[in-house]
Amino acid sequence: MEFGSIEREIYVDASPEVAFEVVSSPEHISEWWSDEADLKVVPGAVGELVWGDRANVVPIVVVDVEPPRLFSFRWVHADGKVESTDSLLVTFELTPSGAGTKVRMTETGFREMGWEIAKLKEQYRDHVTGWDHYLPLLGEYAVRVVAKR
Repeated sequence: MEFGSIEREIYVDASPEVAFEVVSSPEHISEWWSDEADLKVVPGAVGELVWGDRANVVPIVVVDVEPPRLFSFRWVHADGKVESTDSLLVTFELTPSGAGTKVRMTETGFREMGWEIAKLKEQYRDHVTGWDHYLPLLGEYAVRVVAKR
């Protein structure tokens, strides 16, 4: 295995504007991915994602914000400092597709983390498992957001 990047693509039955809100807004992120999310949707903003009862708090830094087509952030900082670029980069690209949106998620930077091969494999597999679980939830949640409007 290469362990370089994870790429997934799903179709979301929602407009790009709704899909962008779902992947970038804290109130929506906490409905399909983390238990809590605290971030401002502006480049350079530092925030956090929380799982469990604050048992797992992960700082993130917003990188790109181009509504309604692109949202990206860095997380899992190797040295624990959010100023560092030694981190994983997650990018959501949103493209209109029929009546909905094609959401392409890419996570890169695994090899650049400086992990020994055993930890690299473990982290990569954990992230693959995580995205395979959470991305379908993103699609299901987007449909519920549309239904409420």
